[in-house]
Amino acid sequence: MDISEENRAAWNEASRSECEWSIPVTKETIDKARAGDWNVILTPRKTVPKDWFPELKSREVLCLASGGGQQVPILAATGANVISFDISDEQLELDEQVAAENNLTLEAMQGSMTDLSCFEENRFDLIFNPASSLFIEDMKPVWAECHRVLKPGGVLLSGAMNPSFFLFNHAEAQAEGQLIVKYPLPYSDLTSLDQAELDEERKERKTVEFGHTLGSLIGDQIKAGFHITGFYEDYWSDSTTLLNVYSPTSFATKALKQA
Repeated sequence: MDISEENRAAWNEASRSECEWSIPVTKETIDKARAGDWNVILTPRKTVPKDWFPELKSREVLCLASGGGQQVPILAATGANVISFDISDEQLELDEQVAAENNLTLEAMQGSMTDLSCFEENRFDLIFNPASSLFIEDMKPVWAECHRVLKPGGVLLSGAMNPSFFLFNHAEAQAEGQLIVKYPLPYSDLTSLDQAELDEERKERKTVEFGHTLGSLIGDQIKAGFHITGFYEDYWSDSTTLLNVYSPTSFATKALKQA
């Protein structure tokens, strides 16, 4: 099984188990979004500033790796023409479920964020990509594809884990009450762990994960042709990660494709 298929299976299982990112929004949330009262997230807690978004009504929006019945139907309820593109069939089904229950129009497509070849150049006004780079080994093709399919003047909103998150073994940190640097960056489950550790991680969280550098997460966006015009940091949604006490654990960027 290749990495994308392994992560697809893992997210399908997580979705069926109703993980935090697989609990569909309520009808009340959709009704509020229709009335103009809405918020979405790229990182665990902070809502994305409204001034990061273009006018959404009738605009073409690609929700990239953001399935789960949460962000996608909210954006569809604003009047945008939304495509949900996700590796997980189950997460896409939740988007479709919320759409059907609330008479929303959206399209769900299964695929990897590294390959957007099914979309023509200059297709979208907005790409919305919550933190998902940790499931991708090389972000260069992701940024290149996002730049290609955005219209000139289009916006890419993306979340990511702070690279420092991947310096530590967080289970050990919680057990010992201290953070001890263990892994160099960039991090990879496939090369940073020995076989026993890798088997244990796959048993516990199922997904194969990667920790990138700021050069990969921000620098390579710029190399792909984007101009970074917005940035904020965020913390995890609970206290189970000791790093949360000392440092932001995620961040989000707003990037423009020049007109």
